[in-house]
Amino acid sequence: MGEGEVVRISVIIPAHNEESCLHGTVSNIVDTLQEQKIDHEIVIVNDNSTDTTLAVCQNLSQVFKSVRYVNNQPPNGFGFAVRRGLAEFKGDAVAIVMADASDDPKDLVAGYRKLQEGYDCVFGSRFIKGGLVVDYPIHKLYINRLANLFIKVIFGLHYNDVTNAFKIYRREVIDGIQPILSHHFNLTVELPLKAIVRGFSYKVVPIKWYNRQTGVSKLKIKEMGSRYLFIVLYAWLEKYLSRGDYHLSKNRVGLKQNA
Repeated sequence: MGEGEVVRISVIIPAHNEESCLHGTVSNIVDTLQEQKIDHEIVIVNDNSTDTTLAVCQNLSQVFKSVRYVNNQPPNGFGFAVRRGLAEFKGDAVAIVMADASDDPKDLVAGYRKLQEGYDCVFGSRFIKGGLVVDYPIHKLYINRLANLFIKVIFGLHYNDVTNAFKIYRREVIDGIQPILSHHFNLTVELPLKAIVRGFSYKVVPIKWYNRQTGVSKLKIKEMGSRYLFIVLYAWLEKYLSRGDYHLSKNRVGLKQNA
């Protein structure tokens, strides 16, 4: 169970060639958090973009006091970008949000509120009551459900959307799941599985997901299959073979996870 109140939330937004949607995504998040009077910072990680994403970042940092950006060093990759953001954030908790407006800022507020109940992590699911998926490509949906079923079964979880990027962690969770290995989108699986395996409490909440309306998806399924499998098996081996060496050292009476 988490200790201490979560006051300030940091929102990490990795951005590689997201000139067409980044401004709208960030402004919507800022407006929503300000409306709810939630102390926050937005950390955009410009991941070696070759379009005008950097200029958009510069503009956003001038328009909004709570927004700043960092330029990630090569090579680019979703995991590299998020890891840079995790090294930079200053809040009591951190959320990972996509730059393409696929995540609903209202879900960020709901997740922040859940942290106040004492959970260490809040994980979003698009596939529970109250969740919503809009315009998900059918072939990706099929692969997604198979992958999540595999993870759910081998780890004995109730959580059914581990691969989704939208998650929120208290700062001590990020410290407690080091080292982070993933270079690409498999990071979305590594972080929650390590948090679960190492004994942090979590709450699953319904979220809404919308397919991007502009730009190009960076997720290449053919390239990611083996990377996802590596991270899943890595976490599985830690769970069953590490004899608790990486588990929380102190006795934590965690809140029960609910799907």
